[in-house]
Amino acid sequence: MRFFKFLRTLARREDGAVTVDWVVLTAVVSGFGMAVTAILWSEIGTANNNIVEFMDKQEIKTAF
Repeated sequence: MRFFKFLRTLARREDGAVTVDWVVLTAVVSGFGMAVTAILWSEIGTANNNIVEFMDKQEIKTAF
């Protein structure tokens, strides 16, 4: 019985609510950042390979 009373009083307290909100918000923003990074990772690699191929084909002229 004491345990249930403790749970009820714990559920009604709002002392750490703002902290929990910020933790959840930070976790969501971090998760979105990681998701965007994962999605763009292969595209960035493809663009990098295209740049390397283009630069390799360029001719360096040493005289004018």
